[in-house]
Amino acid sequence: MSEVLRRLRPATTAFPRRLAPSTLRGRLSLVALVTATLLMLVLTVAFNAVAQHRLRHQADDELRTRAAAVATTVDTSGTKVRVLETSHDDLLDANVCIYSGRRLLEAPTGAGFLTRVADTLAGHGGRRCATIDVRGPLRLCSQPVPGAKSEATVVTALDLSPSRNSADTLLLGSLVLDAVMLACTYALTRLAVGRALRPVRTMTDQAAQWSAVTSEERFGSMRHPDELARLGASLDAILDRIRTLLRHERQLTGELSHELRTPLSRIIAELDWWRTRPRTADQTHATHQVIADAAESMRTICDTLLEDARNGTLTAPGTAEVLPTLRRLTEALDVPGHLTLTTDGAPPLVAGVPPKLLERIVSPLLANACRYARTSVAVRSYSAPDGVRVDITDDGPGVPPSFAGQLFEPGRRADPGDGHAGAGLGLPLARRLARSVGGSVAHAPGHAPGARFVVSLPAG
Repeated sequence: MSEVLRRLRPATTAFPRRLAPSTLRGRLSLVALVTATLLMLVLTVAFNAVAQHRLRHQADDELRTRAAAVATTVDTSGTKVRVLETSHDDLLDANVCIYSGRRLLEAPTGAGFLTRVADTLAGHGGRRCATIDVRGPLRLCSQPVPGAKSEATVVTALDLSPSRNSADTLLLGSLVLDAVMLACTYALTRLAVGRALRPVRTMTDQAAQWSAVTSEERFGSMRHPDELARLGASLDAILDRIRTLLRHERQLTGELSHELRTPLSRIIAELDWWRTRPRTADQTHATHQVIADAAESMRTICDTLLEDARNGTLTAPGTAEVLPTLRRLTEALDVPGHLTLTTDGAPPLVAGVPPKLLERIVSPLLANACRYARTSVAVRSYSAPDGVRVDITDDGPGVPPSFAGQLFEPGRRADPGDGHAGAGLGLPLARRLARSVGGSVAHAPGHAPGARFVVSLPAG
C-alpha cells in the first residue's frame, strides 16, 4: 500500500503543475482571477445573508403589525377571552390563530399543520417566530395579548414565497454580476500584465540581439521604471560579461594561432624537405626529431595559454635557469646566426617561473627582433634588485614614437604593409603572461637604433 502511495504522489503533484499556465502573464492572471473569485464569493454570501435577514425582519414586522391589529379584536378584560366581530374581519382572520392560554379559539379553515405549529408557539408563550414549509415557505409569529383577568395569544402566518423569490432573484443577479466582474477582471489583468511585460519582452529581444553582435548599446541609457531599471542594470552586466567572454575567446584563439604558427611551419617545412627526394635513415630520424620537438612545443603552448585562460593567473610552481632556457628557445626558433646571447653575473641566473612559461614570454619578443633586425640581435640576461631582467635588442627600424602608446594593444601593428607576417598579438601576449606571474614587459623608448624590450621576472 505504501508503495502504491509513493507512486501516486508524484502524479498527483504533477497534475496541478500541468494545469498551471507556463507564462508569467497567465500565472498572474490566474492569481488575480482566483483572488477575485474568493473575494466575490465572500461578498456574495455576505450580501445574500444580509438580504435574507432583512427580508425575514420585514416579514416579522408585518406579522407583528397584523397581530397587533388582530389583538384589537380580542377582549381580555373579563374572565374569558372573547373575539369581537368587526367589519372586514375576514382580512384579519386570514392565516391567524387566536388562543386563550393553550385553547384554540379561532383558526383558518383547512390549516391542520399550520395549527399544530401555532399550538407549539402559543404553548411556549411570549413573542416567538418560526419558519415552516407547507406548500411553500411560511413564517409564523406569536404575539401575547395581556389582560386584567385573562391572557390571549395571537399567532399570525405569512407566505414567504414572494420574499424567497426576491432572495433567489438577488442571488441570481449577484452571481451573474460576479461572473461578469470576474471575466472583466481576468481580461483587464491579462491586458495590464501584457502591457507591463511588453518592455521586458522588448528588453529581452534587444539583449539577445546586442549579445549576438556585441553591440555597445546598453539599457542603462534608456528611461524605464525603477523595477525595469534594475532589470536593465542586470542585463547590462550580463551583456558586459558576454562581451568580455567573447573578447577573451577571440584573444585566446588569436594567441593560439599566433604561437602555433612557428612550430607548425617547422613541421610543414621538414615534411616538404623529407618528401623531395629519398633520405637516409639518419636524415629521416633527424626529421622525426624535429617534428617531435615542434609537436611538443605546440603542446606546451596550448597547455600554457589554456591554463592562463582558465585561471587568469599562472600558479604552477617552478624555476628556470635563464641562459639554458634562452638557448633552447633560439634553437627552436631557428634564429639567424647574427644573434648574440649573453648573461651578466655569475651563473646560474634563475628566474622564478617555469621554463616553458619563460619561453612563451620571450618568444614573441625574440621573433619580432629577428624579423625586423638589419644586422644584429642581442639577448642579454642579468640580475636586478627586484628579480631577473632579459633585454632583447635589435638594430631594425624601431618603434615609431606615434605608435608607442598602442604597442601592446592586441591586433595593432605600426605598419601592416611592411611585408612581414604578423597579427599584432605577440607583444600583448608576452606582457600578459609576464604580468600573470608578477613580472612585466616594457619597451625602452630611448634606445637607438632599433628597438629594445625589457622583460622583468621574479627571481627564483
